[in-house]
Amino acid sequence: MPAAPAIPAAAPVKQPPAADRVYSHIKQGVLDRHYQGGTLLTEGELAEAVGVSRTPVREALLKLEVEGLIKLYPKKGALVLAVSAQEIADVVETRLLVEEFAARKAVPASARLLARLEELLEEQHRLADEGDPAAVAVADRCFHAEIVRNAGNEILSKLYDQLRDRQLRMGVAVMEAHPERVRTSITEHSELLEAIRAGDADAAARCVRAHVSRVKVLIRGEAR
Repeated sequence: MPAAPAIPAAAPVKQPPAADRVYSHIKQGVLDRHYQGGTLLTEGELAEAVGVSRTPVREALLKLEVEGLIKLYPKKGALVLAVSAQEIADVVETRLLVEEFAARKAVPASARLLARLEELLEEQHRLADEGDPAAVAVADRCFHAEIVRNAGNEILSKLYDQLRDRQLRMGVAVMEAHPERVRTSITEHSELLEAIRAGDADAAARCVRAHVSRVKVLIRGEAR
């Protein structure tokens, strides 16, 4: 009886470069507040946490400093920068400019947009039930980003995407400090969706302004 053909071995999963792994580790830690503002990170601790040498750690830290998430101090380490009052004001002002415009452009809404917003709203409910504020913050951001992308202005979409990391960091801070805000935010998203569904551009813009302005007040409270 002929022998069964040999099954080829699965190719090993190729890991991302070491510097990329360190970068992702630190950035995720900053965004989900595992590394909070004021935390001093050392090259040795980070190298051990990711399982790499110090050289890729330095590469990752330099990149994160350019992005404004950390400040490097030679021979000491990297300080995770806290969210400043000015940064909060700048992000909220930009969000209002972009999102109010996009909310108006969403009317009349396509069936595709309505279905996608409903899907994201359901996801937020599920994540809230699971008690994961970081995941809720990501879903929250996706809900707003979907409306912005729908406006059809690529320049505005790219500008809005540049706010992503700052929005996530602020959103996690608010939801951790104010757990009740998770459900309130979902309710406000539902109201925005209903205004868009009803074809009321003015109401949709008002929903955005009220929603983002409330977030601004809460974030400022955490930044004091």
